[in-house]
Amino acid sequence: MTAAGCDIQSVFRQLEAHFGQQQWWPAETPFEVIVGAILTQNTAWTNVEKAIANLRAAGALSPTAIRRLPIGELELLIRPAGFFRQKAVRLRHVTTVLVEHYAGSVENLCAGSLDEARRRLLALPGIGPETADSILLYAAHRPSFVVDAYTRRIFARLGLLAGTESYEVVRTRFMSELPTDVPLFNEYHALIVTLAKRHCRKQRPDCPACPLCPVCRHARRGGLTSG
Repeated sequence: MTAAGCDIQSVFRQLEAHFGQQQWWPAETPFEVIVGAILTQNTAWTNVEKAIANLRAAGALSPTAIRRLPIGELELLIRPAGFFRQKAVRLRHVTTVLVEHYAGSVENLCAGSLDEARRRLLALPGIGPETADSILLYAAHRPSFVVDAYTRRIFARLGLLAGTESYEVVRTRFMSELPTDVPLFNEYHALIVTLAKRHCRKQRPDCPACPLCPVCRHARRGGLTSG
């Protein structure tokens, strides 16, 4: 049972009041969002930043540039992001599809109904639900809520999730309880990331300083264990 007044909308209001506007995702172009969404799989964003800086310095932050790079050179440039061979193949495939079928346009790739665009992205090798939703939200500015491990951790601790729900169940829950609004989805995901990094850590969360402490089931139980 959660504390009175704790629901998905009220959590957003509390986080926004505490942390302010985040204005995230850090990228200069829609295509750079796609690159970042693929590179951030199974690694920290600081590593992604190094890889993107390498690509930018090499003049390789466009679909045509990545497509033309020898695969070994692409692997070397994105090596800081980890799993560089696998990610190089994924980047090469996505850029090939963009250039050959969508005139290099992220907008074209993500056109049509939201469900159609999402299915199109999910059909690409190495693009799972979280990556697809990140591309839709941050690159194409479509209202598709992004669910990550931080979301599961925070809302399970609050008591709003059991923690065992599938990705689609959690995404549907958020999208059904929130207004369909791109800036809102953008800010909410960014606020979740901020909360998870500053307070709601996997190990030894800082419950006393957390803005959600008064309504958090985990905090009331002691808040010192992982979960």
